[in-house]
Amino acid sequence: MNRPYIICHMISSIDGRIDCAMTEKLNGVAEYYETLDELNTPTTVSGRVTAELELAEQGKFISKSNEIFGKEGFSKKVDTDGYNVVVDTKGTLLWNIRPDKEPLIIITSEQVKKDYLSYLDEKNISWIVCGKEKIDLTRASE
Repeated sequence: MNRPYIICHMISSIDGRIDCAMTEKLNGVAEYYETLDELNTPTTVSGRVTAELELAEQGKFISKSNEIFGKEGFSKKVDTDGYNVVVDTKGTLLWNIRPDKEPLIIITSEQVKKDYLSYLDEKNISWIVCGKEKIDLTRASE
């Protein structure tokens, strides 16, 4: 199996917080995005907070059943060279598919609600469930 080649290109504060509202004010933000474009990567990975600001719709998913998925699993909807991978531990983000952007893959933990995965399926969004309480990103990338 070929493992993915992962480059961690991020901006954070000195204390390690990734606070998008705060980091947008730092010097070098324009260069951050220019460098990201220059890397020309087919896939990007965003955390929940960044995705909430840059990719997702307003609001939060509200579960009607509260029944957790409770196991590993995946659903692949699209086969392409690049994806927007979003780490959303419990599955709270709302989505409106945009044909001009790379397809989404949402990575959640086993604590995700079953109806959130159904919501993603209805939106034709791929997903990976991996990790009991928190996401196991190493396992998910395998």
